[in-house]
Amino acid sequence: AEKKAGSMSSPFDDLLQQIPIGDIAKQVGIDPSVAESAIAQILPTLVGGLAANAQDSKGADSLTKALASHQNKLDKLKSVKDIDTDDGDKIVSHVFGSKKNEVVKAVAGTKGVTQDIIAKLLPIIAPIVLAWIANQFFGGDKKTSTTKSSAPSQDTSGGIGDLLGGLLGGMTGGSSSGSGDLLGGLLGGLLGGKN
Repeated sequence: AEKKAGSMSSPFDDLLQQIPIGDIAKQVGIDPSVAESAIAQILPTLVGGLAANAQDSKGADSLTKALASHQNKLDKLKSVKDIDTDDGDKIVSHVFGSKKNEVVKAVAGTKGVTQDIIAKLLPIIAPIVLAWIANQFFGGDKKTSTTKSSAPSQDTSGGIGDLLGGLLGGMTGGSSSGSGDLLGGLLGGLLGGKN
């Protein structure tokens, strides 16, 4: 049974509901509970990586372009076969660059979640995350369309950075215990590596 909007669901819960966990578990050959644990670790890591990229205007511009190309695609990503994992690989490489293996290592290790599982799941999850964030940012096919009816102004870094920062705060503050510190250190390193 789906939770209806009566109970306040966090952005994390909303994003998690968009992901076909059972289908992904079958595809990768793992237990759904392991898939869910892995995905719960991956989501804040991906959002954090995007936020790290959005901290300079060049990164924010390139992210805004990527979001534009994923806008209104969320409804089409209902099973693994709908997901372009090549696109997912590109997103992951763009977000984490040369630190990708470090990210995989850092995220793995809880509740039977191996590096191999994280590496397989990242390119499946990334296009869903990007499509979901695009809907949040541009309004998408959600009821928020009135707030974002105009195209983002030329100062996209504030907008996209603020959005991602808020989402990340919601994710690390609530659902994923412990990964906040891990993310802080890891993404601090990521940013250090970029500049």
